[in-house]
Amino acid sequence: MSKFRFARAGLLSAAIGFSILPALVGVGPLAYAQTLRPEVGTPLKAAQELMKARKYKEALVKIRDADAAPGKSPTEQLLIDRTRASAAQAAGDYDTAAKSFESALASGKLSPGETQTIVKTLPSLYFQTKNWPRAIAALNRQLKDYGEDPQARAYLIQAYYQSGDFSKVQKETAASVQAAEKAGRAPSEEQLQLLANAALRQNDKAGYVNAIEKLVVHYPKPDYWKDLLSRVESKPGFSPRLALDVYRLKLALGQPQRQNDYMEMSQLSLQAAAPAEAIAMINQAYKTKAFGTGAEAAREKRLLDLANKNAAELLKSGAETEAEARKNKDGDGLVDLGYAYVAAGKTDQGLALMNDAIKSGTARRLEEAKLHLGVAYLTAGKKAEAIKAFKTVQGKDGAADLARYWLLHTNRGA
Repeated sequence: MSKFRFARAGLLSAAIGFSILPALVGVGPLAYAQTLRPEVGTPLKAAQELMKARKYKEALVKIRDADAAPGKSPTEQLLIDRTRASAAQAAGDYDTAAKSFESALASGKLSPGETQTIVKTLPSLYFQTKNWPRAIAALNRQLKDYGEDPQARAYLIQAYYQSGDFSKVQKETAASVQAAEKAGRAPSEEQLQLLANAALRQNDKAGYVNAIEKLVVHYPKPDYWKDLLSRVESKPGFSPRLALDVYRLKLALGQPQRQNDYMEMSQLSLQAAAPAEAIAMINQAYKTKAFGTGAEAAREKRLLDLANKNAAELLKSGAETEAEARKNKDGDGLVDLGYAYVAAGKTDQGLALMNDAIKSGTARRLEEAKLHLGVAYLTAGKKAEAIKAFKTVQGKDGAADLARYWLLHTNRGA
C-alpha cells in the first residue's frame, strides 16, 4: 500500500489561496439627524477620539459607559454597536466585534452598502475565533445574499473541514471541481487533494479513488499513480484475475518493484501462458538487482529456467494449441495465445488471433480480452489501435478502470 499522504488541514486551507479573510477597513459614524443624549453621546465621542489615537482598548471602556446608559433608543444602540465593533476589531477582540456587528445587522437600520460590508466581514471574525458554525452560517448568508464568490466558497469549504463535516467538504469541493472542468479549466491540485482527503476521512474508497484519478489526469505525478494503483484493487467488484494487469501497468509506468513483486508477477504471467512476458519481467528484475543477489537467488534462477522452457514449448505447440481452441470455440484461450505470441515478438500473428477471438463472440471474459488487446497493441508499438481498443472496454469488474488508466498513460505518452 502506498505511503503517499496528503497535506495537513492547515496546509490544505492555506493552499486554497487565502490565509486570512480581509478585515473590515473601519466603518465611520452614522449621520443620523437625531441628537444623542449626553450619557450616550459624550462617551461615544470620547471613544472615537481614542480610536483616532489607536487606543482601542481604552475606547472600549468608554463604549461600555455609553452602553450602560438606561433607556437607550434603537438608534443609540446601533451607534454603540457599530462603534464597539470597529474598536473591538482593531483591538483584536474578534468575538466582541462579531457580536456587535451581528447586533447592528439585526437592527435593520443599516444602509445596503453598510450591510454588505459587514456581512462580508463577519466570516473573517469567526475564522479568527475558530467559531466554525458561525463562520459557516456567515459565509452561507454572504453567498445567498450577494451571489457566488470563489473566495467565499473556498473559505466555506475550509470551515466545513475545520468543523469536521467532511461530507459537506466533499460535496462542496466536488461541485467546485465540476464547475472548473465544465468551464474547461483544470481544477487546482490542492482542490483535488482536498477532495481525496475528505473521501479518505469518511472511508469512501470509491470517492477517494475517483479523486486520485482526477489528480492523475491533471497532475500525473509518480506518487499519485502509485497511490491510485495501490488502491484500485480494493474497489468493490474488482476482479482478482486482473492482478497481473495491474502489474503490467505499473511496469509500463516505470514504477520500481520489490523482489516479491517481480516473483508474483512473473508467476502470474506464467499461469496466464505468456512465458515471453514472464521472461521480460524476470530480466527486468535481474537488471534492477531485485533478483540474483539475495537468499532467493536459486529459486529465481529456477523461475527463469521454467519461463524459458515454457517459451520454447509455446513456439513448438502453438499451432496445435490454436487448432484445439478453435475447435472448442474457446475464445479466451485464443486471446491468451494471441497475447503470448505478441509478447514473444510474433505481433502480427498474435494480434490477428486476438481480434479473431473477440469478433467471434466466444470469449467469456470479453472486456478482459479487449483490455489485453489494447495492451498487446501497445507492446507492438501501435498506439492508435491501442487507444481504440481501450475505449471499447466496459463492465464493473475493474477492466474498464484499467483501460481508462492505460488511456491516460498512453495519451500522456503520445
